Amino acid sequence: MWRSGSSGGSDRFEYLQTLVTEFQDTDSDEAKEQVLANLANFAYDPKNVEYLRELQVTDLFLDMLTEENENFVEFGMGGLCNLSMDPECRDVVLQSDGIRLVTNCLSSQREETVLSAITTLTNLLTPTSRSQITDPAILQCMLRFSLSESPRLRNLATVFLQDSCSEEQVAQAQQQMEGQQTAVGIPLPKD
Repeated sequence: MWRSGSSGGSDRFEYLQTLVTEFQDTDSDEAKEQVLANLANFAYDPKNVEYLRELQVTDLFLDMLTEENENFVEFGMGGLCNLSMDPECRDVVLQSDGIRLVTNCLSSQREETVLSAITTLTNLLTPTSRSQITDPAILQCMLRFSLSESPRLRNLATVFLQDSCSEEQVAQAQQQMEGQQTAVGIPLPKD
């Protein structure tokens, strides 16, 4: 078992490889959830990013976003959120239709999944991806989230709107929303 004090990166890589193999080999959803949660946590540490890239964990997390199991989606989205700060991982996500997959997670009933999706979209912003990430439907969703009773969701959506788009884009999205009950049918997550 890998320990934080162990020597060298090879132990770390082997441990992460063992986790990925366990995920692929097990038929137990509970075991898969545990492995995904572990991988998502390891993705938080920049020391692990190179190994996780080599093991194609970004693709594994992306694959989880379309699963019916909400825990798979939550842990996959959380892991992707952690990896999306790395430029190479960000590029993998962008080249794999990741914006659409992440955007679909905005409709999750789980607040953690939604928070990770918003943060990931922020991390995926590049000059090339900006128009897709600041699509009016996404901005309307963020405007709706900015009215949430949840301080975490409200604040993160507000930061997204302030940092990711122009005041003009926000004003246009607000105008388009006037008269509509919901933003593209995306419900607020349950607390």
